Amino acid sequence: MLAELVALVAPPRCAACGGQGRRAADIVCASCRRGLPWLTAPCCQRCALPLPCGRRCPARDAAFESAWAVVAYQGVAREAMHALKFAGARPLAQVMAAQIAANTPPALLATAGTTLVAVPPHPRRRRARGFDPAELIAAALARRTGLPLRRALRRGRAPSHQLGASRAARRDPARLHFAARGHAPPRVVLVDDVHTTGATLSACARALRAAGSEHVAALTWARTLDDRLR
Repeated sequence: MLAELVALVAPPRCAACGGQGRRAADIVCASCRRGLPWLTAPCCQRCALPLPCGRRCPARDAAFESAWAVVAYQGVAREAMHALKFAGARPLAQVMAAQIAANTPPALLATAGTTLVAVPPHPRRRRARGFDPAELIAAALARRTGLPLRRALRRGRAPSHQLGASRAARRDPARLHFAARGHAPPRVVLVDDVHTTGATLSACARALRAAGSEHVAALTWARTLDDRLR
């Protein structure tokens, strides 16, 4: 009753667009839910881009075996991700994890022995933000699927901002340094928020393979569809 009275006086705002009018029980408004750019067309199992993914698959040399994403990183999805990462809208991680669980091929998350591993941020960035978006999504996904979540990776070197960086800069090995924490699980699903060039996911997969992983898949909520990546 109290929550209903509060909602009448101050209608709850949508965590994605900031607009009023969402139901108190929801995190995002109906308009944002309808506007999500779902990746419904057949997608490349290697790079997660809609088919055809170009003359040469962007993930042809990646260290992960496969990749999957549920929405395109544009429009409402971009707004929602920015709200999570830069406005502290942490409940959105639960929504994203629910959508990943509901829209990912069952075999990817139902295989025995699979361990979830979140792509780690640089410690400096985590301290500045106060939380890690990828870890929030991975933790919520672990609760939904029952799969174990393990901090199997650590990250070093100073972070460089992805936003506005060229594709070559994003793929520069000098800016990506990951190492496994001990022996890595044999079968891993890497969880991150957005799949852009795939360089970070591939660097993580390479570190896990060097530490004993036999199979590494990449799983994200969103996928960039920039034509430059094709």
